[in-house]
Amino acid sequence: MILIDIPDNHNLIESILHWDEWLYMIIIPGIITFLITFFVGLERQNVGKAAGISAHVLVGLSSMMIAVIQRFMFFQQFGVGIADPEGQRIIAQVVSGIGFIGAGVIMEDRGNVIRGITTAATLWFSAVLGLILGSGYIYEGLAFGLFVVIFITLRDLKRGFNPLKPRVKQVRKIESVTNEENNKEKSEE
Repeated sequence: MILIDIPDNHNLIESILHWDEWLYMIIIPGIITFLITFFVGLERQNVGKAAGISAHVLVGLSSMMIAVIQRFMFFQQFGVGIADPEGQRIIAQVVSGIGFIGAGVIMEDRGNVIRGITTAATLWFSAVLGLILGSGYIYEGLAFGLFVVIFITLRDLKRGFNPLKPRVKQVRKIESVTNEENNKEKSEE
C-alpha cells in the first residue's frame, strides 16, 4: 500500500533543504551536541549519578531539534508574509521543561544534605547547548561546550578522579577488600 506517490526523479530530502542547509542546520549541530553532552553524561555516570549518558544526550539533542524546528517555523511563516511569527515562543517551553527535569534530580537525604544540584546543572547545560547549536550559533555553542568540558575535566582531575573511568568500580574494589578482610578475621576467630 502506497501512502504517498513520489515521482521517480524527485529527491524528498533536498526538496525540504539543500545539502549544505542540512549540514549546517542539523548535522553539524547534532554531532557537536551529541559529543559534548555524551562527555558530560559519561562523567556524571562515572561518578555514579542517576542522570548519565542517555539523559544528557537526549536532553541536548531534543533541545537542539526544538530550536531547529523553531527556525523552520520562522522561515515558513516569514515566507508566507507573517511579519511577527508566533512560533518563536517554542524555546521558552524547553526552559520550563528542563527546570522540571532538573528538579527531579535534586534530592534531600536523611541528613538534610541536598544532592543532585551538579547533575541538574549539567542537564540544564545540555539543554542550553542544544538550544544554542540548534539556533544556528555553531561557533558560540562549540566554545561554550568546550569551556564546560575543560571545566569538568580540570575539576575532576583536581579531585583525583579521571572523568573517563568509572568511580563506582573503584569503590567496589575497596568494599570487596574490606569484606575479604572481615571474612578472614571471622574465620580466624
